[in-house]
Amino acid sequence: MKLLLLLLGGAKFGKLLTTGGTMLLSIGVYALIWGWRYAAGFVALLFCHEMGHYLAAKQRGLKVGMPTFIPFVGAWIELKEQPMNAETEAYVAMAGPLAGTAAALVCYVLARSEGSDLLLAISYSGFFLNLFNLIPVPPLDGGRMTGVVSRKFWLLGAPVLVGVFMWRPSPMLILVALLAAPHVLKAVRGGGEAPGYYATPAAKRIEYALLYLGLTAYLAVMSHDVHEMLAAVRAR
Repeated sequence: MKLLLLLLGGAKFGKLLTTGGTMLLSIGVYALIWGWRYAAGFVALLFCHEMGHYLAAKQRGLKVGMPTFIPFVGAWIELKEQPMNAETEAYVAMAGPLAGTAAALVCYVLARSEGSDLLLAISYSGFFLNLFNLIPVPPLDGGRMTGVVSRKFWLLGAPVLVGVFMWRPSPMLILVALLAAPHVLKAVRGGGEAPGYYATPAAKRIEYALLYLGLTAYLAVMSHDVHEMLAAVRAR
């Protein structure tokens, strides 16, 4: 029994070590480019985003692992069991951008009250990355949030993803596109999920639609406004 407890304790410690170690690795890599203070703030915002997913998954009774970070790719939590329906999937997906937006807003408020250009830059990263994550195509959170409303949203997300790539080419966008392609094809052809997976009451669909549109609009406004503030800082 003692050996079993030690093994379980070691497994939990290993998970924490993986999360902490990959966080430190990401901070170290980003620090080489942007400095350690910005890197630490940026990774902290990613952590808040992922913990939103983690806590939501726990709340819905799903088995889930702690976040793992990879520089220039981002972070994710390991869902050890898949949601049983689209509403649960949307609930878990929604929690990440909400937590990430709240964390970015805290940075923004502190930046304005303290006159910190560093915190302003960190808040912009948080607003923009959460906005990007709301592009309505899986595997991004926006795709999982809108799937419960209608998978036809994914047909809108695909050209948006292409437009973002044309604006700012990135290998990460190519990876997202490759992962999104099978989902978009399913949306075109129909089917692909267990019967009843997308059977969600109309009131709940409207709730998620309003939440998605409201959060997207808010993040778009904040990303634009904070970008303008940073442009003014650079022009001094």
